[in-house]
Amino acid sequence: MTSAPIVVHRPSTSGGQRVTVRRGGRDEFLGTAYSDHDLVVFLEGAGVADPEAILDDPQWVEWRGGHAHEFHAA
Repeated sequence: MTSAPIVVHRPSTSGGQRVTVRRGGRDEFLGTAYSDHDLVVFLEGAGVADPEAILDDPQWVEWRGGHAHEFHAA
């Protein structure tokens, strides 16, 4: 099984979570999200159609090191 193409990484000590997308066999950094809104904007910019609909789909998005939709500092 392959991992989800979008990864929301563990929260940083200063807050926010790095967001990467796997394209062409490599991970591309999209930005640091501080909210679901930030995440949706990054995914729209990466060409994901209707990103709000996939945020809770583990086939698309893997939330690492914390609970989904929680962007507080570690």
